[in-house]
Amino acid sequence: MERVYNFSAGPSMLPLEVLEQAQKDLICYGESGMSVMEMSHRSYDFEEILHSAEESLRKVMDIPQNYKVLFLQGGASTQFAAVPLNLLSEHKCADYIVSGQFSKKAATEAKKYGDIAIAASSAGATPTFSTIPETTKADFRPDADYVHICFNNTIYGTKFHYIPDTGNIPLVADISSCIISEPIDVSKFGMLYAGAQKNVAPAGLTIVIIREDLVGNARPDTPAMLDYKNMVENDSMYNTPPCWCIYMAKLVFDWILSIGGLEEMKRRNERKASILYDYLDGQDYYTAPVDKKCRSMMNVVFVTGDADLDKKFATEAAKAGLKNLKGHRSVGGMRASIYNAMPEEGVVKLVEFMKKFAMENPKL
Repeated sequence: MERVYNFSAGPSMLPLEVLEQAQKDLICYGESGMSVMEMSHRSYDFEEILHSAEESLRKVMDIPQNYKVLFLQGGASTQFAAVPLNLLSEHKCADYIVSGQFSKKAATEAKKYGDIAIAASSAGATPTFSTIPETTKADFRPDADYVHICFNNTIYGTKFHYIPDTGNIPLVADISSCIISEPIDVSKFGMLYAGAQKNVAPAGLTIVIIREDLVGNARPDTPAMLDYKNMVENDSMYNTPPCWCIYMAKLVFDWILSIGGLEEMKRRNERKASILYDYLDGQDYYTAPVDKKCRSMMNVVFVTGDADLDKKFATEAAKAGLKNLKGHRSVGGMRASIYNAMPEEGVVKLVEFMKKFAMENPKL
């Protein structure tokens, strides 16, 4: 069977070149005589993979030397607890901007550990979470230990079009669905974290990039596996890390470097997104229910306005080799996740199908 165009929000497509390299290494990696999935995380071969992955990520994202890079287990949702356990250090309070389901979940989890305030929210927008709330430095409590945001909202198809000004308060961002999709100034943040299954690697790896001065302040009752200091001191190997995922991440980082880095990645992603958004803006069959200035470059949501037609669209698209276009169960409609590995031709095929579907299924 031929490969399809996989528009899944995650786990998602991986670059074909990366998959082909992994296929070559699957049985025997280099001169190790074994697969990466078989080798000890304490072996020389794997330590070389781990250090090379970090070095490549630092190059890709231009990560300053005073930031630590961690490759962890547990998914980004585990960080909803790890962040307050480690960073609610001085005043035991933090501010959250709620712009979607995952930032809402993060705030709910954090409330178990300290005084958490919702500094701004777009929950009241129409449709819900269809925009990003605007903030100024005055919106945040001066004694907050950190401010938390989710930079790109996978479900609702929105993205922060600005970096909130938090003054001297560390800004923490969940960048799971937009990591390594375009350049980002790491120095503007105290911490960044991301699940890998959208743009980086198979599910099972979480990347944490944290400024050194924020490490070592965890609550005494913080579980060892969630203590950033523990992970820094053990080079991400306090226990067995997700070895295969780290290896795959390294291949993806190297692939991005080989095509010209994040500037080229951004150019490709902007072009793909413009093909789809330009079509949506030029017709009246589908609606993109998102504030234009806050549109995500990674997750494009759209609806026909008829739930039955939406369902039919996703079913027929799948038969045409355009998989996983059904919107999240909480909002319905359609969602095209066009992450780094989605080729431009996949977006072109989607637009062609959208045109055909609209002609063959007129609204009553």
